[in-house]
Amino acid sequence: MVRRSLLFSPGDRPDLMRKAPGAGADVICFDLEDAVAPDRKAEARESVRTVLTDADFAPDAEVCVRLTTTDPVADLDALVGAGAQFESDPRLDAVMLPKVESPDRVGEVASICADRGLDPAVFALVETATGILSAQSIAAAPATDALVFGAEDLVADVGATRTDEGTEVLYAREHVVLAAGAADVDAIDTVYPDFSDTDGLREEAEFALTLGYDGKLAIHPDQVDPIHAAFAPDPEAVEWAERVLDARDAAARGGSAVFRVDGEMIDAPLIAQAERIVERAAAGDS
Repeated sequence: MVRRSLLFSPGDRPDLMRKAPGAGADVICFDLEDAVAPDRKAEARESVRTVLTDADFAPDAEVCVRLTTTDPVADLDALVGAGAQFESDPRLDAVMLPKVESPDRVGEVASICADRGLDPAVFALVETATGILSAQSIAAAPATDALVFGAEDLVADVGATRTDEGTEVLYAREHVVLAAGAADVDAIDTVYPDFSDTDGLREEAEFALTLGYDGKLAIHPDQVDPIHAAFAPDPEAVEWAERVLDARDAAARGGSAVFRVDGEMIDAPLIAQAERIVERAAAGDS
């Protein structure tokens, strides 16, 4: 599954939630946390449930809900609780957990979901100093499907100063990628707050790709296309990847595990790289 972009949509704005799939993001995430004022949480939960249980709401994107830090039980009960006015179960492919600081948190929420008949993918958002330092164990938790880096909250947590260069969060950003890679889960990069700065967004997304990230958070529909453009492989890379996979298949038919492409000996890491390139290219064509 390709997760180049994850677009947040405020949970108390049903009009925006219904429009969100039109942006073309790979994941749409209805937000009950930062985007909703404390006195509007109950209203937001009801709005999210109404949209998710609407039979006409059937996006191609993966559908996620960011739960609240303080009361994920209330969030999930609102989403799956009894209600005769709803005609179907909620469409809930994933949940995002904010401010995760230990693998126990992932396990707890996964158990809460299971108790309510849900089995969503879990996106663990690490955005505090403790969360970053615990990223490896959080990524390795059985229920974790993606590790998400949150730079803005991290900067506030440690008292750093946010800069255009981003050197103050570079170590944390790289640490999250390493933790996700070690656990073989997706790594999703932090938001780019200035949604009017398309060039800056694309540059930062391209940098995230070079670090090893699989995708990037978006806070505005206009950010989705630049993110996808940044994560799209160039044609030469796609041609190389296709040659590698064709050669792999031919070698397998011939009973050989060793083969060359363009004079280069191909091993398992290069095959995995080729597979990722072809997958990203296919996502861009869809």
